Amino acid sequence: MSQLPWHQSLQQALSQRRADGLYRKTRLRDGAQGVHVNVDGRELVSFCNNDYLGLANHPALIKAFQTAADIEGVGSGAAHLLTGHSRFHQQLEEALVAFTGQQRVMLFSTGYMANLAVIDGLMSRGDALIQDKLNHASLLDGGRISEATQYRYPHNDMALLHNRLHRAANIERKLIVSDGVFSMDGDLAPLPEIMALAKQHRAGVVIDDAHGLGVIGHEGRGTLSYFADELEDKPILVGTFGKAFGTAGAFIAADEVVIETLTQQARSFIYTTAPPPAVAAATLAALDIIQNETERQQHLQSLIKQFRDGATQLGLELMPSFTAIQPIVIGDDKKAVALGKALEEKCFLVGVIRPPTVPKNTARLRITLSAAHTAEQVEQLLAALEQCNVH
Repeated sequence: MSQLPWHQSLQQALSQRRADGLYRKTRLRDGAQGVHVNVDGRELVSFCNNDYLGLANHPALIKAFQTAADIEGVGSGAAHLLTGHSRFHQQLEEALVAFTGQQRVMLFSTGYMANLAVIDGLMSRGDALIQDKLNHASLLDGGRISEATQYRYPHNDMALLHNRLHRAANIERKLIVSDGVFSMDGDLAPLPEIMALAKQHRAGVVIDDAHGLGVIGHEGRGTLSYFADELEDKPILVGTFGKAFGTAGAFIAADEVVIETLTQQARSFIYTTAPPPAVAAATLAALDIIQNETERQQHLQSLIKQFRDGATQLGLELMPSFTAIQPIVIGDDKKAVALGKALEEKCFLVGVIRPPTVPKNTARLRITLSAAHTAEQVEQLLAALEQCNVH
């Protein structure tokens, strides 16, 4: 048996985490991802996945995956820079160039790897990295490994972003980094203001739009599209496929020079195996649906309005989000866990989010809506929230 010399202190820390109501554990799902899931042997209605358009089990994606697997096999077998870059990868990159309106796109196996790459590949010691305090953990980790000087500003506080830019005024290379749609709050970054400040201070901007792409903007083009009329320039864009696209992997979209620089310098691109070509083929199918079946986004927006209207009538504390992420703030960690269990007893599965994922005293039920949900299911969830006395 493998055991560390400090085994006892680790065990004590785990026991304390359990006592504090912060313990995490993996749950077993049988069958396909979707609105109806079998988790730990129970049939539940899920309001806690990121499959915002209901594409994870779509027949067109499955067919595209199977067809590509018949041609390419199930693994890429090498890094993109060796023999891992297939025709399906190339076609997906070209399609994403058109979708995003950027010059170039490069693919990654995960969004985490893309966010490490875009920061570590562009920033180094002596540079300035300025991040929203509620950015995703992968962006914060990208900053840690880059060795750039770190600045943080309170969530969406443009006055203090301006202040941080002034503090970094003597640093030549400055990069502002923000989520587009914040994963735990569901609100948007004020992108026009960020871009204006970046222009004033000669800073670059990176937007991680994992939760915006496919959901908001024209044809699901995300946060950049949502603010398109207010933007003169585009930031570097990071997008993921594991949410609204229903597949797996991620991309960075930027100009030619940025993508070439990352190709040469981004360690999480250079030193890893490329995603399976069949996943790229399935993602191409998802992209086609996102652009051409916009009724999915329209239905999702109607469900969001229905949920927010109903939750407001119940007196629930919502956050200012018009996206698929609809958190209900509970506050106390143990109470949030208990409410999550109570909802599960009524066959509804919701995300229970606690520190350190969110700030202390802001534990919440993270409810995510999908175009695969029905209005009836949303009504049933609201009724269950009322019965569980969620306040």
